[in-house]
Amino acid sequence: MQAGKPILYSYFRSSCSWRVRIALALKNIDYETIPTNLIKDGGQQFSKEFQALNPMKQVPVLKIDGITIGQSLAIIEYLEETRPTPRLLPQDPKKRAYVHMISNLIVSGIQPLQNLSVLKQLRQENNLPWAQKAISSGFQALEQILQGTAGKYCVGDEVTMADLCLVPQVANAERFEVDLTPYPAISRINKTLLALEAFQVSHPCRQPDTPPELRA
Repeated sequence: MQAGKPILYSYFRSSCSWRVRIALALKNIDYETIPTNLIKDGGQQFSKEFQALNPMKQVPVLKIDGITIGQSLAIIEYLEETRPTPRLLPQDPKKRAYVHMISNLIVSGIQPLQNLSVLKQLRQENNLPWAQKAISSGFQALEQILQGTAGKYCVGDEVTMADLCLVPQVANAERFEVDLTPYPAISRINKTLLALEAFQVSHPCRQPDTPPELRA
């Protein structure tokens, strides 16, 4: 194992970064944050220094155990394999499949469609309706899936990787003014998760690079 703290390259509002921050908090892993502003100076992720870390020019990036990992789910799964307590992937293969299904629905089927890099390609007046449509379409599917998988959380009564994906995406939905009334299961689970300390300390309003006006 590498000596010293892991280093997380993160942006306070990045939902992908928030997923990893939750995992680090749940697993009680002390780490250093290097803020990477996705807007300032044209986007600090486009610098040569950052591209050397992640050629995809995206956050999060985690330096840990002598390796550098991009992509939030890859980071979370590495943490799960090397630091398995508490468990974020169920041992039961059926439940684990549900966790992967929900995680990938959000990570591949919703979030990329309303991401900053996509919205930049649209006329500004189209950003809000585009993001609302992408999120609502995904949430309709997710709400239906949760009817068969949810207990207290997305899959049963233990916090899993699916929950780490859900909460940041609900925050995105709120930021884009999506009406959450049609999604009672999503709303209930999100509220329950936000009461947990790991979800609070990792929240965008409590990060080193959170602007003063957004701090809580």
